[in-house]
Amino acid sequence: MLEALGVYTSKTLSLFETGERLQRGDEPSPTRSAVMVRLGHSHIRFGTFQRLLALGEKDALARLLDYSIRYYAPEVRAAEAEDTPAGFLRVVLERSAALCASWMAAGFVHGVLNTDNMNVTGESFDYGPYRFLPTYDPGFTAAYFDHSGLYAFGRQPQSVLWNLARLADALTLLTGVPALEKVLESFGDRFRHYDETRLLARLGLIPLGDVRDRELVRLCRTFLERSPVGYDQFFFDWWGGAASAARAARGPAAEHYADAAFGPVRRALDAYDPVDPARLDHEYFCRTGPETLLIDEIEAIWDAIAERDDWAPFERKIDAIRAMGEVVGIG
Repeated sequence: MLEALGVYTSKTLSLFETGERLQRGDEPSPTRSAVMVRLGHSHIRFGTFQRLLALGEKDALARLLDYSIRYYAPEVRAAEAEDTPAGFLRVVLERSAALCASWMAAGFVHGVLNTDNMNVTGESFDYGPYRFLPTYDPGFTAAYFDHSGLYAFGRQPQSVLWNLARLADALTLLTGVPALEKVLESFGDRFRHYDETRLLARLGLIPLGDVRDRELVRLCRTFLERSPVGYDQFFFDWWGGAASAARAARGPAAEHYADAAFGPVRRALDAYDPVDPARLDHEYFCRTGPETLLIDEIEAIWDAIAERDDWAPFERKIDAIRAMGEVVGIG
């Protein structure tokens, strides 16, 4: 689903069942044990740098930084005007801000968003018990053990910044604190930029590049937080903006769009043009609702596999998600 929505993510290459009975003491055991082979551009995590800081291994950290820049951030070498560790942090911060904004637009909730589950290439991986939002709720959590809401949906930008600060801590072995702090201070602006562009992309709209973009994002989230309209349903109904007004008025959430609370959103949408009006003629938009991947759907798919070795629901869902991505991917 993340890939279909245009989120930069690792991919599952293959899955091998082992036939073993797996017992875990810290969480429920799966009913069938397997080994997943994952494809990603890098496995260098923020925690990889933290470990060397904890060990005080300055030379090793310098080699890790040099390797990371050479293979994953060569643009740092070209920017000679900036301190090298700070330049590397700036590249990783940019990627992380873009990734987090993509999660927010997709309604994705990472289950365990710690420093060991973020990498220098800015890819999604190691989600833990992830979820997609049923309805917009900043306090929605994915992990059954996250009782305090540490990794709640609305806290993800804060968590990402905290993780970046821990990467900066490690880099203090190699450079001064002021240069790194200056980079961290830019996170808010960079996240807001991507937050606006990604959400408008999910709406299928061409950004205006001014304060109206930020206002539309605010209005959409205010409406969604106060209404029962499904998160995916909203973006399905209003993909293309005002061009979809008649279609939204025929859909299952029509009564909520007719409410006065939606008025500010509807008026704001009038200023925007769709990125590709022809896509609205696609058969995907002849449906009454979007393709989704909510937890109850995942559990039903897994039940068919675990109980009957029936992979047909899984294969149908993958095909449906890929078809959706061809039409409405965030990009």
